[in-house]
Amino acid sequence: MRVRGRARRRHALALAGLSAMVLTSCALILPTLPTPTPTPTYSSTYLTPPPTALAPLTGEVVPVDSLTAPSLAAKVDNHEDARPQVGLERTDLVYEELVEGGLTRYVAVWHSDVPDDIGPVRSIRPMDPDIISPMGGIVAYSGGQQRFVAMMRDTNVYNAIHGQADTADLMYRTPDKPGPHDVIVRATVLISRHLDLPAPAQQFSFAPDLASSSAVREGVPLQSIQLRFGSASIPGWTWDAARSVWARSQDGAPDLDAAGVPYSAVNVIVLRVPVTVSQNIPKTELIGSGEAWVSSGGFLIHGTWAKGSRTEPIRLVDDTGTVIRLAPGNSWIELVPLAGKAEFTAPPPPPTPADPSPTPPG
Repeated sequence: MRVRGRARRRHALALAGLSAMVLTSCALILPTLPTPTPTPTYSSTYLTPPPTALAPLTGEVVPVDSLTAPSLAAKVDNHEDARPQVGLERTDLVYEELVEGGLTRYVAVWHSDVPDDIGPVRSIRPMDPDIISPMGGIVAYSGGQQRFVAMMRDTNVYNAIHGQADTADLMYRTPDKPGPHDVIVRATVLISRHLDLPAPAQQFSFAPDLASSSAVREGVPLQSIQLRFGSASIPGWTWDAARSVWARSQDGAPDLDAAGVPYSAVNVIVLRVPVTVSQNIPKTELIGSGEAWVSSGGFLIHGTWAKGSRTEPIRLVDDTGTVIRLAPGNSWIELVPLAGKAEFTAPPPPPTPADPSPTPPG
């Protein structure tokens, strides 16, 4: 019995060893399989970004076909009784020009951001056709001398004039201001009736961002601008670093909108222009060329402006002949007479660090 038991144990051990050899052998010949690559999954909510374009008057990125309406220019009053103006803080462009008595008025232009009401509007002047024609669209004003109205009508711009039959429900006198500084325009309604007119062409060259603008890249630091148009108009601009804009003043005091915030501009363009006078009416002469300064981002670059015809936009180049590119955003264009003044003040130099070395005893 013991012999048979030992034999069975030896037989079992032999079988176990053989099985281990077989298993070991099988493990050696099994192929190494590659790690499977996971199949990428895609979200069904992914949307292709919409195509974009540049706003023609500000250079800002906007959705394609979002600005197909015409622009609205208006002859906006700058008399102290007209301030604060209505909607002036939402303009794309503002041109400031000399008028009688040493005062100034604005050609204000809205396109990318149009308020319901704008104004107060005043009468047209002889330089306004040259300013507005490159943009086409609509111009709103309160009237004017017949010779100047005829000049404005003889353009590619639709004239909306206070007192005409087609503007009876589009212009009204506000009780909030004294006459004649009280004519307000229903801007969005006026534009909605002329959507057959084309959108404006681009007026200036733009950089993709503030840091790439010509003034920031090639100019010199600037803190403030002081201008004199005439005896009764001394506007200015100061760099507001907190808001990254130029803040406007008039006669040494902040020029405030209805919310109590100074009017502001991303770009301030100062053009020195000749002014002629006919029957006591000044006319800014814009067909020609002259000296220019462009300020963006707290910097200033010098150059030249040129305009070859009524319908051509103003072209700006630096002293090397390279086109000046503005920062994206709104612009004020200051048409300063050659007899006026334009002064530019650099920021003060940084304080000199104190000498850390101790003073030797005397």
